[in-house]
Amino acid sequence: MKILEVSGTTLSLALFVDVTNSKELLDLMQAGTLDPEVALLNASLIPDVFPLLAAAHKTLIAKSRDSLTTRTLHSELVYNYSGSKHISESLKRCGISDNTSYILAARFGASADEMTSIKGLIKGAEIGLEELEVRANQAQIQKHYKISAPELKISSVSDAITCRIATRDAL
Repeated sequence: MKILEVSGTTLSLALFVDVTNSKELLDLMQAGTLDPEVALLNASLIPDVFPLLAAAHKTLIAKSRDSLTTRTLHSELVYNYSGSKHISESLKRCGISDNTSYILAARFGASADEMTSIKGLIKGAEIGLEELEVRANQAQIQKHYKISAPELKISSVSDAITCRIATRDAL
């Protein structure tokens, strides 16, 4: 687990592999009964923490302006990470599905007890965040974010995603 500061609040992150209960977690999220509330992201689309921090910052700005696009702060994080303006598509693509086995859990302002509860909810092995870069599905990321080969000659995948997150509302 890693705790980062974003815009004056904390963002706790935990990365899990070999998750066996993603369908149960998805059902709880969709019913609004996941306790504590947490953003569960498809970690194969996350090459490192930097783009997630950009999405988290954007989420906290929306919250401060009372202008969340989604129902909860944590679903807003998934939505903002996606780079898409379509809510349901964003949550399906960047969130978890019935068979997701590689999950990044993110919670704003989490207490130690809440993170312990989250770790108890997810049936999988926790690994270090440095694994994100190694395990990222580059082909899937490039397809989802429409990152071209010429773009990758002048920037990284992480930078390309971050630019799309930052500029989504301006386009």
